[in-house]
Amino acid sequence: MTATSDKYRRFDVADYLVDLDDVAGYLELAIAESVDDPSAVPRALGAIARTQNMSELARRVGMSRDGLYKALSADGNPTWSTILKVTNALGLRFELHTVA
Repeated sequence: MTATSDKYRRFDVADYLVDLDDVAGYLELAIAESVDDPSAVPRALGAIARTQNMSELARRVGMSRDGLYKALSADGNPTWSTILKVTNALGLRFELHTVA
């Protein structure tokens, strides 16, 4: 270990998502970022899922725990259906609003 690894932990946004308002705000930022980075929403959902009981979340989504981890990993490519199931299982839903 280096001296810096003794002093600093790697930043993990999941450590700062303490309530549903934090989760919703983070997901809104990911949606805005997804215009330039399509992996932003699945990556955000992966961080959010890590704050939950992953086995219970996978059960509510109808997937295996490993399948959910894989879908929401950096290399995952979840379907829109999976994204909707995860957000619903987290107690969230997508809404569209006019921007003009």
